[in-house]
Amino acid sequence: MGSVNSTGNKWERTLAADLPEDEKYFGLENFGNTCYCNSVLQALYFCEPFRKAVLDYAGERRISQSVAVETTEAASSASETMLTALADLFTQIATQKKRTGTVPPKSFVSKLREENELFSSYMHQDAHEFLNFILNNAPPNGLLSNSTYDKLSGDEISSKTFVHDLFEGQLSNEVRCLCCETVTRRVESFFDLSVDVEQNSSLTACLRSFSSTELLEKQDKFFCDACCSLQEAERRMRIKKLPRVLALHLKRFKYIDQLGKYKKLSYRVVFPLELRLCNTSDDAEDPDRLYSLFAVVVHVGSGPNQGHYVSLIKSHGQWLMFDDDCVEPKDESEIQSVYGITQDNAQSTEAGYILFYEQKS
Repeated sequence: MGSVNSTGNKWERTLAADLPEDEKYFGLENFGNTCYCNSVLQALYFCEPFRKAVLDYAGERRISQSVAVETTEAASSASETMLTALADLFTQIATQKKRTGTVPPKSFVSKLREENELFSSYMHQDAHEFLNFILNNAPPNGLLSNSTYDKLSGDEISSKTFVHDLFEGQLSNEVRCLCCETVTRRVESFFDLSVDVEQNSSLTACLRSFSSTELLEKQDKFFCDACCSLQEAERRMRIKKLPRVLALHLKRFKYIDQLGKYKKLSYRVVFPLELRLCNTSDDAEDPDRLYSLFAVVVHVGSGPNQGHYVSLIKSHGQWLMFDDDCVEPKDESEIQSVYGITQDNAQSTEAGYILFYEQKS
């Protein structure tokens, strides 16, 4: 991204002029290899409905613990989880008296390493794998918005969390038999979408490719229940339910058979500040929903097993770069520098890796 001259002075001017006094902008200390964790945590913290849900959970937990003490029950009855560790970290940031500074997320990282062996080593880790782990490990009695809660049955309430409320979408996997024209649909849930990337393309083109029609033939024929036999068929994926927060993972690490290892694809992929999905199903609700980009997790480096992660965050109209414990303002035009590289310009290794969009009200 390059450095900003007089970063400190520009940062203070930005804070005073453009950003609300009650908002906190704290970098996170890196414990050797935890940039993958820090970059995603910043994106989640500045996802306002996610932050509110986590802080609300923290408040409810404090109340329940106080009641437990008053009634001589065990105050530690609520066991430590990834969510309680996350709630403690978010609370630590939100209650700081200063507007800027650094927080050491030591307790959170310790809990993470305890819960998942994948992150227990000090080797380079993958930010997308960490995001998946966080979103899939909210406890089943998590927080729901009232509108979602009212629509659910008792069994559904026990398994849905505020993560589902915000990030969950649905894919319709559609297979059309080319013999009898019968269409078979299977609905699958997702918290983020992983899309393949191509050189000199756009996010919209990547999404179109994600939902392109695939011919099932030869050894890949589809068993059609109507025909009671294997038949040639066409398959495609469409987005049936659009999430409130859309997380898009650009698949920049690909296994190359000839090399016998993974390689980073630093291809130039242009992604817009505002997005409408082009690959929704015919029965999707609000298919023209407009999304606004608010965070980008960027991978810096030439390969999948080395490098660094930073995050670009939009807060109250101002773009900022969070590079572990360093925070500095950025101009919106600088987002273009993390699209990736063209074949004739291999100087930069900065490439957008995870994109976070929120629906515009």
